[in-house]
Amino acid sequence: METLGKRISALRREKGLKQDDLAETLGVSPQAVSKWENDMTCPDITLLPQLAKVLGVSVDALLSEEEKEPDVKLLEPDRKKDISDMILRIVVCSADGDSVKVNLPMGLVKAGIEMGMQMPEIGGGDALKNIDLKQLLEAAESGAVGNLVEVESADGDIVKIFVE
Repeated sequence: METLGKRISALRREKGLKQDDLAETLGVSPQAVSKWENDMTCPDITLLPQLAKVLGVSVDALLSEEEKEPDVKLLEPDRKKDISDMILRIVVCSADGDSVKVNLPMGLVKAGIEMGMQMPEIGGGDALKNIDLKQLLEAAESGAVGNLVEVESADGDIVKIFVE
């Protein structure tokens, strides 16, 4: 079970903050932050909204025992991956129970877009025809990663597009 202190510590580190930085931002002592992270005490309830904002999560996510990744993350400029190191994952689950998974290097997707390819040429189905690959590429180049698109058709088909 992940504790509140461990979540605070992990989120702080993800943001590249030291305990002193977090303490100064919140107007508390570094020892207070240390005590939170070591589960000796908990932050005052009035600090939770500001703490969650600084750590880039909701108060619910901060307090939740479940470790949930947001559907989409926007990476800081210094943490962005090169587009050639990223993967576009497409998962299509039909209402009939069929499942298709496609993993494409983003470098290949970029080359395809530059050649004028559209989603059906890559995915081969009507469920994907309204997906704009160029917008997905631009989002990935801006640092967006995670579940960028999730569509459920009237027929019950589900399409999910991830960038990792």
